[in-house]
Amino acid sequence: MNSLFVGFLTSFTLVAAIGAQNAFVLRQGIRREHVIAVVGVCALSDLLLITVGIAGIGTLIAAHPQTVTIAKLGGAAFLVGYGALAAHRALRPSVLAPTHDGSARLISVVLTCLALTFLNPHVYLDTVVLIGTLATQHSEGRWLFGVGAVTASVVWFVSLGFGARHLAELFATPMTWRILDGVISVTMISLGAALVLF
Repeated sequence: MNSLFVGFLTSFTLVAAIGAQNAFVLRQGIRREHVIAVVGVCALSDLLLITVGIAGIGTLIAAHPQTVTIAKLGGAAFLVGYGALAAHRALRPSVLAPTHDGSARLISVVLTCLALTFLNPHVYLDTVVLIGTLATQHSEGRWLFGVGAVTASVVWFVSLGFGARHLAELFATPMTWRILDGVISVTMISLGAALVLF
């Protein structure tokens, strides 16, 4: 039971940190666009990465730091690009108009969510390496630790995605959206720059 609780707390503190993925989930939740799909992608991605980490792949990645470097550069480029798109939305609010093709929009949202998840090297460091390493310290309880970690991820993304709708009234005006997109832009570009510089 202790492994389950520690796994939950560890994962929750990592996943709740402000980042590109959380900013995207928040934005989709406020817009009430494909929230179930976004939450599902995020939760299932964490399930996959945490499982891989506990299975021992985290040790393999740690032994080959060049893979982390490549992921950093790719992730930085994507984050800066996404930040530039958010800046464009902030400066030109007309681009906020939703598309009428629901299926295309869903594909676009899911692909963006997958990119924000798997092109972010911090995701691998947090879930695969860190959680994987901490889980191995619980020896026989490592999979219980993993269950706690995945549960925390699900709780966080469900709360963020569906809780964001309560902010919808606040975001009823284009100006508020422009401010949010401005904040997202600064966050994404800053994270991208930090990946390259640190």
